[in-house]
Amino acid sequence: MVRPIFAVALVALQAAASSPLALTLPNRPGSLKFAVMGDFGDGSQRELDTAAQFVKAHAIFPFEIVPLTGDNLYGEERPQDFATKFEQPFRPLIDAGVKFYGSLGNHDSREQRYYDLFNMSGKLYYTYKAPKQSVRFFALESGYMDPAEIAWVTEQLKASADDWKIAYFHHPLYSSGKTHGSDLELRRVLEPLFLQYNVSVVFQGHDHVYERIKPQNGITYFLIGSGGRFRSGDLDKGSVLTAKGYDADNAFLLAEISGDTMYFNVVARTGQVVDSGSIARRKPR
Repeated sequence: MVRPIFAVALVALQAAASSPLALTLPNRPGSLKFAVMGDFGDGSQRELDTAAQFVKAHAIFPFEIVPLTGDNLYGEERPQDFATKFEQPFRPLIDAGVKFYGSLGNHDSREQRYYDLFNMSGKLYYTYKAPKQSVRFFALESGYMDPAEIAWVTEQLKASADDWKIAYFHHPLYSSGKTHGSDLELRRVLEPLFLQYNVSVVFQGHDHVYERIKPQNGITYFLIGSGGRFRSGDLDKGSVLTAKGYDADNAFLLAEISGDTMYFNVVARTGQVVDSGSIARRKPR
């Protein structure tokens, strides 16, 4: 028997799931439409509910690619675990041709880089270009950033002539999460490169909340870490870093790049848009 308080919550969630999403994205022809999710693959009801909203969002905002900020699978990583924790919840998107691009978190085995549906091509860190637009993504392995990876990041950022450069990885350079918080050593290594080579946006995971950081030297950092795992009340409400935070439920991000502007909506497990706005790309001085 379901307890009354949980029954009320379940009814509210089902009602939200059946109502239309009130997105505020331009949804323009020819723009790059993508989504970002992290810390999701635990097979929980929370993940399934969030994945259902993810699928629902695609029906009205047809994003093409999904960068993943790590912790793609929790627990065992047998073939059946990839099926239940990823393939089944996201099957409508996989069948529609949406490409998921993995990065590895501390709960992920390095063998995930060989899993076809994460599109890592056997690499721990890699880069790829948007299908048509002047946007390039850099997926990094932040658990152990050795000299070879730092040299690779430097070379790839320097060589890219794309208008938009977007990096994503698991351990956050900036975070107001009380469980982990900012990785200062990783920031010392990566932030100078992001500034020098004109990165505009960075997506991170690890803390199981959502946070948009106030621009740091012109770069906007997002924490997207509650796709399945979630820590209620884990944001430091007194943090000077936070432009907008959400630690009341799971969430994922939808984004659209049109010209020199990136628009974004952050959608909760209930379907509520909990953050939205736009970001201008950084231009070389």
